[in-house]
Amino acid sequence: MTEKELHEARRARWRLDGRPVRTADDAAGFVESVGMCALHPQPELLLPSFVGAWVGGDERLPTAQRAFEDERAHAARELAVELLRRRAAFESNLLGENVLLVAGSVFPFFYALKGDKNPRAELKPGRRERISPLAADVFGAIQKGGPMSKRRLREALGGEPSEAALDRALGELWARLRIMRVDYRAGEGALWDTLLRWAPEAVKEGLQLSVGEALSALISRYLEAVVAAERSEIEKFFSYFAPRSRVRENINALLGARELAFHSVGAKTLLELAPVREAGRRTVAAQKP
Repeated sequence: MTEKELHEARRARWRLDGRPVRTADDAAGFVESVGMCALHPQPELLLPSFVGAWVGGDERLPTAQRAFEDERAHAARELAVELLRRRAAFESNLLGENVLLVAGSVFPFFYALKGDKNPRAELKPGRRERISPLAADVFGAIQKGGPMSKRRLREALGGEPSEAALDRALGELWARLRIMRVDYRAGEGALWDTLLRWAPEAVKEGLQLSVGEALSALISRYLEAVVAAERSEIEKFFSYFAPRSRVRENINALLGARELAFHSVGAKTLLELAPVREAGRRTVAAQKP
């Protein structure tokens, strides 16, 4: 494989080759095919973007910081919301200002790495829980009242929290996967629900997976999406998920199990899924590092 062939293979897989994603079914198929993608381009990471797939190309795509002024980003966002409603995809704030979309079939592995290990436990503020009093109150309100917007949350909390404080509290809970954005409504904004209520089976499945199983599965799905990547590129992306030392261990385990193989492209040495893996789905098999 040459550099040009690798580039074209990624463009085809990421739907940047003039085949834009337009319907909800097509969008669900795209997210399922790549496993994980950023909502907006994340230039420093080797990662497909949902906006790019919606556009069908990569010319002048808006980053998360510039999305508010780009009509294409708004249209892509509306389509992504439909995936949330269907539970075909879940959102994460792992990438900061950008949103990481995780396919429904992949989400249990993601939960195993980033989710709360005791999702039924009551949240109590303090050093041990590492949760703020406001976040605990927000969670209690959502747990009691069902899916809620920020406006409804402020009403339920007596109108006290500022917009910034409420955003921080929601971010805390979202990072622990205690809550999830599940819908958007005109004039009301995002609706939040407890993840355990919204997707109990995904949480249950994630709790049954070990960190090693989950990380190995995600690395395999990532390589399926990017075709091939340098070890440093894999480590950089997965440093958002786990310590780099743990990522290296899992890569070595996959190499030892012959799940991955080396591939030379020009002067670069890349990692790819081993050819024997091409015949079937890798998600299940990758659970066995």
